[in-house]
Parts: sequence; structure tokens; C-alpha cells
Amino acid sequence: MPILKQKIILILAISMSLSACNQVRPSNQDIRASQTTNNVATANLDLGIEYMKQGKYENALKNLEKAKEADPVYPPIYNVLGLLYQQLGDSKKAERNFKRALSLNNNDSPTLNNYGSFLCQQGRLEEAEKTFLRAAANPLYESPEIAITNAGLCLSNNQREADAEKYYREALQLNPQVPQALIKMCEISFNIPNYLAARGYLQRYQQVARHTAKSLWLGIRLEQELGDKDTVSSYALQLKNNFPNSQEATLLNESRIQ
Repeated sequence: MPILKQKIILILAISMSLSACNQVRPSNQDIRASQTTNNVATANLDLGIEYMKQGKYENALKNLEKAKEADPVYPPIYNVLGLLYQQLGDSKKAERNFKRALSLNNNDSPTLNNYGSFLCQQGRLEEAEKTFLRAAANPLYESPEIAITNAGLCLSNNQREADAEKYYREALQLNPQVPQALIKMCEISFNIPNYLAARGYLQRYQQVARHTAKSLWLGIRLEQELGDKDTVSSYALQLKNNFPNSQEATLLNESRIQ
């Protein structure tokens, strides 16, 4: 059977929020599977992923179980099952499936990435950090900067900003266009404060990603400090128009920034 490309939902810290509440939001990324499987397993895996994206978890589970019946040794199935049970709040089943995926392919970076995010959500920071670094160390992994950024985000959201900064810088050395590493370095530079460095990171960020309410509010405060009223007004207008119900828009309305 030919090598297949599968769409696997990755819970990556570059696209998730590991807040104090450890809320997780999944996103998609195409990965290249190193294993082969049959069409029945592939079709049901893809359907399961699509149902997960829609929040139809019962349907997703049915299709993932069908995929498992069709090919019980195809690691990506257990990877996605781990993600599904994580979304459902069943940590025991989530970990069991992540470990099953890794028992079938212990160097699979996407699974290691997801398992690292799970461990971080559980507050197992040392294990999470090591797991992210295992993902990044795989020479066949095409995007090691993703796992390295994830390690930084995990530590950053657990009050280890100094350690996190090391990973953001490492990720940007590998790929200067990682949006989440850029915006985090902007935040770090702003807080030092080093406003010119922060502006540089924000300019690089907006070249590769769309602004969020958070990045616009950061930009507003940054340019306020640097005295660029035109850019402040531009960011403020974007925040009000694009994210009128956001917390950041409320903060802007309550501030004296015009």
C-alpha cells in the first residue's frame, strides 16, 4: 500500500491556549504518516476527525472505533482517540490511547506533540517538556519548531517565562516565521521593557499571521509607549471593528487610549 497523507487533529500549543484553566482548542495540520493502512481505516479516521472538528464527539467516536476495527495497529487512530478523550475530559482513556499510539510508533512526532500537550494540561510539566523535546529531536519531523514552541508555551503558562523564552528563541532560529513564538517574544520584550525589540517582533508577526484581539491590544499599548499615535489609532480601529465583544476591546474602551 502507498504511503498516505492523513489529516490529523493536533492539539498544539502554537494553536491552543494552555491557560490556568488548561482550556484546549484543537486545530488541524497535515502530516505525513510513516505507516500504511487500508481504505476503510483511512475513510473512518477522516470522518472521525471531521466530526471532532464539528464537536460531534459521539459520531467521531463511532467512526474512530470503526477505523480501529479495520486496522487495529495503525498509530494515528489511537493518536486521534487520545485527542477525543482529552476533549471529553476522560484523562485515563486519553493517556491510554496516546501510549498505545506510541507503543506502535515511539518516534511519531505528532503523537508526541499531542501527548506533551496532554501532560501539560495535567500539570505534569517535566514530563511534558521532555515529550515535546522528543518530538523535536526526531530527524524525520519536518516541523521541530512546532514542538519547541509548544514546550515554551507550556512553561510560559505555568509561570516559567524565563525557561520558555529559551524555547521561543530556539524555535525562531529554526523557523523565523513561527507566529506564536513571535508574539510571545513581543510580549516578553514589552514587559522588560524593550519597546523597539517588541515592535520588531510584532511587525514580523503580522507578516505571517492575522491579528487577534490579544495581539492588537498588545500593539496598541506598545505604540502608545513609543508615541506613534497613527498606529495606535489603526490598531484600535481594527480591534473595535473585528473583535467588538472581546475582553481587549472592553479594556480599550475603559482606557484613555484614543
